[in-house]
Amino acid sequence: MRDIEDKHTFCRICEPLCGMIATVEDGRLTKLRPDRDHPLSAGFACQKGIAFAEIVDDPDRVTAPLRRTSDGFVEVSWEEAMSDIADRLAAVHRRHGSGAVGWYMGNPAAFSYSHLFGVLAFIKGIGRHSHYFTASTQDTSSRLLASQFLYGSPLAVPIPDLIRTDLLVMMGANPVVSHGSLLTAPRIKDRLRDIVDRGGRVVVIDPRRTETAAGFEWLGIVPDGDAYLLLSILQVLFAEGLADTARAASQATGTEWLRRRSAPFTPEVTAERTGVAPDRVRELARALAATPRAAVYGRLGTSVGRTGTLTAYLIDAVNLVAGNLDRPGGSVFSTLGVPGQRWAMMVMGAALRRSYRRKRTRIGGFRSVIGAEPAALMAKEMSVPGERRIRALFVSAGNPVISVPNGDEFEAAVAELELMVGLDLYMNETTAHCDYILPVTTMYERDDFAITFQQFQATPFRQATEAVIPPRGSAKEEWEIIDDLMRRMTTRTPVFAAFGVMRRLLERFGRRFHPRPVIDMIVRLSDGGDRFGLRRSGLTFRRLTERHPHGVVVSPDIRTGVLGEVVAYPRGRVRFEHDDIATEIDGLSKYAAPQRYPLLLIGMREPASENSWMHNPAALWRSGKRRQRALVHVDDAAELGIADGDTVAVGSASGRIVLPVALTEDIVRGVVAIPHGYGHKGTGGWRRANRVGGANVNLLMSSEPDDLESLAGMSRLTAVPVRVWRVDEPALSTLPPDLSAG
Repeated sequence: MRDIEDKHTFCRICEPLCGMIATVEDGRLTKLRPDRDHPLSAGFACQKGIAFAEIVDDPDRVTAPLRRTSDGFVEVSWEEAMSDIADRLAAVHRRHGSGAVGWYMGNPAAFSYSHLFGVLAFIKGIGRHSHYFTASTQDTSSRLLASQFLYGSPLAVPIPDLIRTDLLVMMGANPVVSHGSLLTAPRIKDRLRDIVDRGGRVVVIDPRRTETAAGFEWLGIVPDGDAYLLLSILQVLFAEGLADTARAASQATGTEWLRRRSAPFTPEVTAERTGVAPDRVRELARALAATPRAAVYGRLGTSVGRTGTLTAYLIDAVNLVAGNLDRPGGSVFSTLGVPGQRWAMMVMGAALRRSYRRKRTRIGGFRSVIGAEPAALMAKEMSVPGERRIRALFVSAGNPVISVPNGDEFEAAVAELELMVGLDLYMNETTAHCDYILPVTTMYERDDFAITFQQFQATPFRQATEAVIPPRGSAKEEWEIIDDLMRRMTTRTPVFAAFGVMRRLLERFGRRFHPRPVIDMIVRLSDGGDRFGLRRSGLTFRRLTERHPHGVVVSPDIRTGVLGEVVAYPRGRVRFEHDDIATEIDGLSKYAAPQRYPLLLIGMREPASENSWMHNPAALWRSGKRRQRALVHVDDAAELGIADGDTVAVGSASGRIVLPVALTEDIVRGVVAIPHGYGHKGTGGWRRANRVGGANVNLLMSSEPDDLESLAGMSRLTAVPVRVWRVDEPALSTLPPDLSAG
């Protein structure tokens, strides 16, 4: 007789964290479906979340440690793998110091508190000269650095108050497909529709009429024109007396400096750079000032351009100057409400600002943002001789061969390493080069609490989950693997030795060394928590899993009037004036695109894809209609002699790819849009993903230090100058007709 049970949990593919019900039969996950009783997602889950059940039992999944040999990979025991890894890492550390060790952590790590804590513990423990890379420099670093400038801490990131706003201006964001970024809001399409239903407006500013823009007001813009547009909005707010000067004076210093800096950027001056008519700019500025509950929100498209940090800074500046920062319906801060938050923000903010000032990369001299270096420089950090050259690299939950600019350079560089270890579900294009691939658990094989995304919740909410199934094969949590490695390295560094003492003390009392107690403490101290018994019915990690399996809303609305709690500067006021920001503004008038490349490349997301790591489930390809294509405006195509379905080459100063083209009118002229995450070359062990193939669009992106965003070291992934021409060779990324056949 089969043992069948439904278990409540939540999805951790992307930021809405939708409630899920996992059907478990005899210890195996057989089905995932949306949780109708979840207070926020209320029966919604996207196709990716439902298809994840395939990943858990995917025959291509790595479920035992693999070691590279001259004849390919072979399975080995955990003891054999970890013993050899520790010995080889210790040898690298002994010969070259901590500066020879690097770790790259991919996007899924942000959705696992134990993975995140484990990597940070390892990086801090191995030594202060080690290299730490994350997916943030393809995603969020510029946004975080803008917060560091404005609020004194990268941890203070405002979000739009979706539940109460009457005017939402979204720049470079497509939440109907992405489901939100740095914004945790299940059923976000419904929340946007609610704004319109109550008489409000949603304006989407983007070079492409995205799936989001198609449902609301679309304002087309030239790629990388966001900073110019925002400066012209500020110019109108100041020049027409629309700025809320009294509120600005109480919240910030440097408002007059900002007024002077924005004064030259009239809508007429910026029109050529933005493609937005001056009258439209003025209408938008006046609406932001006149609407009591309004917010500007920007995401990936605004973060990965030439001036990503400046653009994020200007988004917040517009919100503040228009009187919409830290006010209901405006741009607000979703805080945990932990006692002493103000002092904690000040201490952490000061430490992170010191790190930013003092720590510079070996290549390019970039400053670190939250301790991380630009991932685009990883290959050079491995290949360029000198002190702190990386000789041992760990990669967890990432595929930088495809996700980082110039993956060919990365593949060449890893051949020179003395040790490379991957922690992943699959043998992908990156881990295929590793000496060892260590199998890790999926999200449903571990407990969790989404600590990273608590501060981005549009509705304050808490949910925790236990593992719903045991690990497949001999897979382990990333934390367990890292803890084992640190244990084997206890004699190598003082920090690892201290971890060893803590571990032994806990074991004496029958406790295991794990970050879960830290998460439990945060739950207890935050809004809704039990404050360690002071609130008898308050929340703990265990109470969340046992009494609130669907999660619990702790407040219907985000608390406002908290600016003084989140600003990490001593006087508690926002700071506009910064020399780095002034330099970025001055540079706007000096930039000229190369004439040889007349078009501008942007990225785009697909509903059934999540970067590269979800290309193996058959359910996401079953329609047979999905394939990677370059989107080009019909008028541009006519000038280039290109027809719909043709094979085209797209070339930049850094590389060239070949793929099919699709023509559209839903894109600004002069723009080419290509989805990322493709480029599977058969080097990995995921067979269906290999058949997907496609073109690696990041081969068009530069990894040269001079081509990265100057402040945060962000990879430049949008507004990349390219040219397009028709080619007669067969399309290299057309999907074979049998792709969905398992």
